[in-house]
Amino acid sequence: MKKLLLFLLISFALFSCGRFGNHEINGKKDQRIVCLSKHLTEIVFALGKGHNIVAVDLSSTYPDSAKLLKTVGYHRALSPESIIAMAPDLVIHSNDIGPENVLPQITKAGLNIKAFGGANTIDSAKSLIKELGIFFEITKKADTLIAQMTASINAAADTLKIINITDTPTVMIIHFGRANNVYFVMSGRNGAGEKMIALAGAKTVKYDAKGARQISAEAIATANPDIIIATDYGYDQMGSMDKFISNVPGIALTNAGKNKRIVRFEEHDLIYFGPRTGENIIKLIKLLHPKK
Repeated sequence: MKKLLLFLLISFALFSCGRFGNHEINGKKDQRIVCLSKHLTEIVFALGKGHNIVAVDLSSTYPDSAKLLKTVGYHRALSPESIIAMAPDLVIHSNDIGPENVLPQITKAGLNIKAFGGANTIDSAKSLIKELGIFFEITKKADTLIAQMTASINAAADTLKIINITDTPTVMIIHFGRANNVYFVMSGRNGAGEKMIALAGAKTVKYDAKGARQISAEAIATANPDIIIATDYGYDQMGSMDKFISNVPGIALTNAGKNKRIVRFEEHDLIYFGPRTGENIIKLIKLLHPKK
């Protein structure tokens, strides 16, 4: 039954509206785009091409307009059938999607697929914006967006100088992985979040644990952060700071738990660099240095 459904979806996609085969991808005309990476979703919208996106992965939650679009699964647990059923002119991703059978299946279905770079650093985010600007043939818009991003990051650096911090709190990021339904620590991976915390005048704690993607109460207690940043979904499902402290293993034993220094932050604002990075760093500065 499953094979029959996939066959019907592929057949529909291949023969409806002549969307595949020799269809030319042209940045000057509207396209039906399925976007499978959240940072690509935000940047495409920022470049004024969000109206072309017809579906996204579940992690693409910014801007609010993206929440109104159809979803095709979590970016590491995608549904090939759902992607094919959207009959897209183009599927874009950043080589961070799964499961392994997704790309072979949608490629076999004849979909046009384009991989773009990541945005794990400020420079790579700027390069990505430029790359997307060239692809959509809106290079001036891309240059303007890069200039705005640079200005906002400079403004964040100025904000940090003005408050003149005298201490450097230690921070741990705890995220709830919706794909495997567990809390895990995002420290120790040299990701965008850690870089942003440094730009906000703090430092991430060292987290020693085997299989560090899944939370270890003992390792969290040993790391003993001054502040814990909890990403939105995991924090919200607990319902309050007190419940987060008491129910997530190890947190009650840390300085952050004892002093109730748990701050909620949107996941997509910590996972990649992009047009709003400067604004997000300023938010972090205010949260991590509240008395300044």
